[in-house]
Amino acid sequence: MTNTQNSNRASALFETARLGSLSLPNRLVMAPMTRNRAAADGVPTALMAEYYAQRASAGLIVAEAATPNAVGQTYPNIPAIHGAAHVVGWRQVTDAVRAAGGRMFLQLQHGGRVGHPDNSGLPPVAPSPVPLPDTIHTADGAQPAVVPREMTVDEIRGTVADFADAARNAVAAGFSGVEVHAANGYLLHQFLATGTNHRTDAYGGSVAGRIRFVVEVVRAVAAAVGPERVGLRIAPGVTANAMHEDDIDDVYPALVDALSDAGLAYLHVVYADPEQPLFRRIRTDWPGTLIANPILPRTRIPADGGRAAGERLLAAGADLIALGRPFLANPDLVERLRTGAPVNPVRDDGLMYVGGADGYTDYPALALTSAA
Repeated sequence: MTNTQNSNRASALFETARLGSLSLPNRLVMAPMTRNRAAADGVPTALMAEYYAQRASAGLIVAEAATPNAVGQTYPNIPAIHGAAHVVGWRQVTDAVRAAGGRMFLQLQHGGRVGHPDNSGLPPVAPSPVPLPDTIHTADGAQPAVVPREMTVDEIRGTVADFADAARNAVAAGFSGVEVHAANGYLLHQFLATGTNHRTDAYGGSVAGRIRFVVEVVRAVAAAVGPERVGLRIAPGVTANAMHEDDIDDVYPALVDALSDAGLAYLHVVYADPEQPLFRRIRTDWPGTLIANPILPRTRIPADGGRAAGERLLAAGADLIALGRPFLANPDLVERLRTGAPVNPVRDDGLMYVGGADGYTDYPALALTSAA
């Protein structure tokens, strides 16, 4: 079936939806993607405001990961949300998106062991002193990862409070809500996984111990800004940042059960497979909105922009579909998917994290493409 024929079929992707108090014009979510365009101190820039406003036709934008405290910084030029200047910087982004008709959540991410003193000025912390078996990108190039310091219980409690404060800052900056990032090998994911959590106290060992930190963070954030403003992102079995999990069929159902009564805005599953029994169980057990991020080719965007993969997940019970690279390269992705228009490819993976407008705000919209 051609793209044009595909576009002529009615699709639930373009139906309206509710997310808490928000009315979404479609079921497409722009997934959070690190782009390294903030200032060195983590303050969002005018270029970031332009980038997100270009993509405001998404049903929901989840802005890229922002750090809730200084030690949580991962790489250079990552945005933050723990200071007054960060709130002001993000406000120009949310104002621009709102003026363009869009809606935004902000992802909150602590890097844990995925960090470096050359980036944050501080030694990284983690559930256990298990280093990332890889290099870390810094302003001076790739550096060997350092052994993280094991967090004390007081530091864990302080980090829970930092997430709650960051959520308050995000709402003050104009975001409709926040997404707690417990996926892709960062701090909260590190607590969930046996490969990175070797603790023997109340935050390690058993499944109940390893999910405890995530549950405490999510509930603290929900108490701070209201559960209808809070989403949670998980990635069962995803090996990003050298993660290893050997009991995902126990950990994630337990985590879902522990938060099923929290009244959260959504649960966001990364690299969701509609045929995977665990995904089907999560859909059955989770009582609220489920966002699913489909598995797409790593190095290219499908010719249909991910429409077919998204429709399969909707048919499997997902409520909203999160797409990353298709939105990166196509500021008007919703219209392209709706009409079957060709999609822009990602031009150069090297432009993902280098800063500047190239490969960021210079992808053409349909009108410009047609004119060219």
